[in-house]
Amino acid sequence: MREDESVGQLIRQAREAKELTLKALAKELKLPVRHLEAIEADDWVALPPGRPRPLARQLAERLGVDLEFHTGAFQIVPGVPELEPSDPKREQLEHLVMGVLTAASVLLVLWLVVPGPSLGRKPTPSYLTSLGKPTLPPPPAPSVAPYPVLGELLPEAPMSEQGVLVSLRALDTADIRIEPLTPGGLPMVRTLRVSEAWRLRVKGPFLIRLDDAGVVTVEVAGRRIPHGQSVGEGWIGRFDGDGRWLQPVPPVLTEAPAVPDDE
Repeated sequence: MREDESVGQLIRQAREAKELTLKALAKELKLPVRHLEAIEADDWVALPPGRPRPLARQLAERLGVDLEFHTGAFQIVPGVPELEPSDPKREQLEHLVMGVLTAASVLLVLWLVVPGPSLGRKPTPSYLTSLGKPTLPPPPAPSVAPYPVLGELLPEAPMSEQGVLVSLRALDTADIRIEPLTPGGLPMVRTLRVSEAWRLRVKGPFLIRLDDAGVVTVEVAGRRIPHGQSVGEGWIGRFDGDGRWLQPVPPVLTEAPAVPDDE
């Protein structure tokens, strides 16, 4: 074969050497005969865009034409140059490098996160590690302050020099009236909305009036007041200066004298 031979000429010569007709070859490769004729005539414009190089390589492989040996002729065929086949050794090397980088990244993260000795200093004791075993954090010290009152986050004394602590919280809209029973005391009135709290201090005995007691929670001097009223029912509670609930004493029922039967 001459060096100036084109791809089409090489393919035609190989086909004729194998005694194959264009029709038989087109039927075997399931290609139109006109495409084979265009390839052998080096009429690359007659082929669909992007197909000259793939079709030429397909025919060359079928007919045993080594296009790598005829690189100069194959470069004339229009189309995007095909990618070189991957090198297995190069792929193995790339995988090895990626594995080393991944392991190094994991070790770096562990070195930054896990506590340990640094610059010769003794590490700060941590409840996360104790003799190589995870432990729970120590429990907080018991509080010595008064217990929390409803509606506040920090404990507050139930009684102080300012008076008795009264705490109210409404689950729905409710009108509340607090009336001091000391001379000169002015009543305090407030309408609480949904989930709204009212906390105040009252000196001396006082009354609490609720128009809808079923939706209001009451605490006086740190004690929950179980008024027992339902939604829509009113309630009046009387308290002394120490915040004690002065509940009405139920009347004592006495048995009526037996009436003698008429004889």
